[in-house]
Amino acid sequence: MEKRKIDVCVISDVHLGTFGCQAKEVLNYLRSIQPKTLILNGDIIDIWQFSKRFFPASHMAVIKEIFNIASKGTKVVYITGNHDEALRKYADFEMGNIQLTDKIVFEVNGEKNWVFHGDVFDRTTKGSAKILAKLGGYGYDLLIILNSLFNWISRMMGREKMSFSKKVKNGVKQAVSWIGNFEQTAAELAIENGYQYVICGHIHQPQQRVVTTDKGSVTYLNSGDWIENSTSLEYYDNQWHLYHYDPKQFEHVPSEKIKIVHLNTELNVMTSEVAFQVSL
Repeated sequence: MEKRKIDVCVISDVHLGTFGCQAKEVLNYLRSIQPKTLILNGDIIDIWQFSKRFFPASHMAVIKEIFNIASKGTKVVYITGNHDEALRKYADFEMGNIQLTDKIVFEVNGEKNWVFHGDVFDRTTKGSAKILAKLGGYGYDLLIILNSLFNWISRMMGREKMSFSKKVKNGVKQAVSWIGNFEQTAAELAIENGYQYVICGHIHQPQQRVVTTDKGSVTYLNSGDWIENSTSLEYYDNQWHLYHYDPKQFEHVPSEKIKIVHLNTELNVMTSEVAFQVSL
């Protein structure tokens, strides 16, 4: 499969380490593109829900592919989110083509793009509410498992898949109102600071729209997620595009057997091998 060359790619909310993560789809997508810059806009690894009992080989393969992309010259910017907030203590760390930060502003064609995850606007990720949010994450995982079973049965019957969580969010007026407020707040701040584009993740709602206030206008973009929507943002041909993953485009891609490495229960440090020699 020939890789599509794009200037900038933004993905977020992959949630590696959870049952809902569409790791194989993420892997297919990353292997289909050749970006000059790859921005990972938060919640790539779900440290909140992390468990040594569940981290499939396909999830590890996504991490390996990101490093592979960086090794071939692509600049990789990892922006921290709330589910991987443990990395924030290492913000502004750089190693080779990989940069870890909390936010970034970059220019393209003379226009400023402001990128951050978005949890800064979410009070449910702060203080005591954070505990409830984490507990809710386990319930969300259960919903995803039931949803996967339902969709498997639907495919067997020739029907289209359905997202339970998406149905719930779209059906609850409070959730719809909160999403609208989130987008409006991000847009207003971007206008006040003179940015032409503001790019977020966090709310699992892919979006591309122009927001206008009495102080000006800005294009609000949200990269969505790889749990329910399987979306990303791509910049090419001098404009932003909202990408939706289509499984039919990858039907011809051969399924790869991913090597599973089993860790020994006991650590053995004894060896007779000489790894390298130091010349004096």
